[in-house]
Amino acid sequence: MKIPAEFDEIRPYEPEEVPQILHELIEDRQFSHVLQGFVPWMPKKMRNWLLKLACRGVKTTSDFQHRFMYPAMRFLLWKTTTNFTFSGHPLPNKEDRFTYISNHRDIVLDSAILDVNLYKNGYPNTVEIGIGDNLLIYPWIKKLVRLNKAFTVRRGLSRKELLQSSLLMSRYIHFTINEKRENIWIAQREGRAKDSSDHTQEAVLKMLAMGYEGTPVEQLKHLNIVPLAISYEYDPCDFLKAQEFQLKRDNSTFKKSKQDDLDNMKTGILGYKGQVHYECAPCINEWLDELKDLPRNEFFGEVARRIDKEIHKGYRLFPGNYVAANALRGGYEDKFTAKDKEKFERYLQSRLEKVDIENKDEAYLKERILTMYANPVFNQEEANVK
Repeated sequence: MKIPAEFDEIRPYEPEEVPQILHELIEDRQFSHVLQGFVPWMPKKMRNWLLKLACRGVKTTSDFQHRFMYPAMRFLLWKTTTNFTFSGHPLPNKEDRFTYISNHRDIVLDSAILDVNLYKNGYPNTVEIGIGDNLLIYPWIKKLVRLNKAFTVRRGLSRKELLQSSLLMSRYIHFTINEKRENIWIAQREGRAKDSSDHTQEAVLKMLAMGYEGTPVEQLKHLNIVPLAISYEYDPCDFLKAQEFQLKRDNSTFKKSKQDDLDNMKTGILGYKGQVHYECAPCINEWLDELKDLPRNEFFGEVARRIDKEIHKGYRLFPGNYVAANALRGGYEDKFTAKDKEKFERYLQSRLEKVDIENKDEAYLKERILTMYANPVFNQEEANVK
């Protein structure tokens, strides 16, 4: 299929580009240095030769995922999780294509774990993913993510540039679902919810809609949106998020550096997660027609609230979530054992010890981490009573 030229700057690589990009990646000095960290005992020439050998027959981004990313992710999840599960009510039809919109737990792994789950459950396609260009710090990172079916989301734009960029990205997403016949993953908001209270930004839904003609209902139906709840027993970046909360509290002008972003990505990828669960809700096409008579702005607000409800209901809660909720509000003593409480309190103290900043406010940091683990409990309770 010929991809319109207007998408060239943001789309993943096409088959005719893949061999050259693989060659450039192997020869990239920074990428080679990263690989050396994994196999420091192996000479560079041998490492490059083995990579070139492994790349033979890789002609598409799907080939790249099958050859490299799937086994790498399986190994990573074996090292950093006790188990990971995927379910739905019901699972989407395997012949259809969907836009998965989820809460945002990890910069890199949210979509990667979804890919693994789709592979494991016999789905023929993984997902194309939106990734902010602020994270594409080095050329090799941009090449690697585009090989892994990522399309670029531009950040830091003027209002006019943002509108043009959003329209282009929306058109690309509609094209990908309905013409390329690929799935899409996108986060429900820009950036992670640092306190784990996950809420869909209406702006994300408006962006998704704008690339297709028709009523708001028709625009969103064209994307087959599936709300997806992501649950981690332990968030490897919890102490970094708490640290960022204090730094912003103490200095209103604080902004993360590129190195901070890299540290978050590395910690999220390599850190221990315990149990991980992905829960698909039914496609929202099942209920969108119920909202067709709402004014446009009310429509997107109500869609956002319903997606939030589906995500919150889909959380899988762990004993640590209830221990944290009990510490903040009380009333959850029947949801965990004394052993669960002792285990989570040890874990919490170990995370506080990792924070390394001046004027460390341990009481504030503790409250922030407790809130991260308690908010899924509070949000699910609210979703279940509405």
